[in-house]
Amino acid sequence: MELLQLLVGGIAQGCVYGLIALGFVLIYKATEMVNFAQGDLMMLGSFVALTLIGTIGMNYWLGLLVAALAMAAFGYLLDAAVLRRIIGQPQFAVVILTISIGFLFRSFAGFVWGHETQNFPETPFTNRIINAGGVILSLEHLSIICGTIILACLLYLFFNYTRLGNAMQASSQNQLAAYYMGIPVKHINSLIWALSAVVATIAGVLFAPVSLVDPGTGFYGIKAFAAAVIGGFGSLLGTVLGGLIIGVSETLAARYLPPGFKEIVAYLIMLGVLVLRPHGLFSTMQRKKV
Repeated sequence: MELLQLLVGGIAQGCVYGLIALGFVLIYKATEMVNFAQGDLMMLGSFVALTLIGTIGMNYWLGLLVAALAMAAFGYLLDAAVLRRIIGQPQFAVVILTISIGFLFRSFAGFVWGHETQNFPETPFTNRIINAGGVILSLEHLSIICGTIILACLLYLFFNYTRLGNAMQASSQNQLAAYYMGIPVKHINSLIWALSAVVATIAGVLFAPVSLVDPGTGFYGIKAFAAAVIGGFGSLLGTVLGGLIIGVSETLAARYLPPGFKEIVAYLIMLGVLVLRPHGLFSTMQRKKV
């Protein structure tokens, strides 16, 4: 029974890593940029939702929707105004820029909301449990898992059955061919940044009642990056599975291994994957044509 409860908690944690990592993969597939500020987008989205729901008093679902739309607009403008201008520059310039943006986001959040850890307002899942055959399961953890499944299904339908989703896939595979077909590649790339900001915001709002909210939550992006590496930067599903591997491993390490192993297990797994299968466990990556 205890093991099952640990697994549910680990899966919920892994779902958050997987959702953040989805943003890494979406942006990388479209622009070949690694956005090390992805975790900080989640953090900003959490604070925006905290303000809307806790301070202004919006309904939880309405606050989540408004926060996601606000972060979508922010992600679009961030790419259009800043990041678009360094496409084609050396990778180290992109890495340094996104890391710097992450520090700016954390500083901004600390200035506006303070550096103290804050409790997220009550949600429809707060302090509610389910007794499944003697196994006590937190509804907050189950909401994270269900939210991830629903969001993954919606993304699958979006990319495979909508014109915009098909245009995004075409642009990510071959930008030059997409351009000649009349697809506005720059606009599509900005929309992908907007989509990644929405996914990060949803992850932050789902996870905030469990983890609390402070500017330091942006560092979850580092482990999400490890999840993307483990799953493979070419596979959206693999990225989520990579997050689940890390989440479950951390939970089991915290329970059964000496103190400190929880903090390094994600990087040990990433190191092993890089040695044995550099493209990731579930990668379908192909060389991109531009």
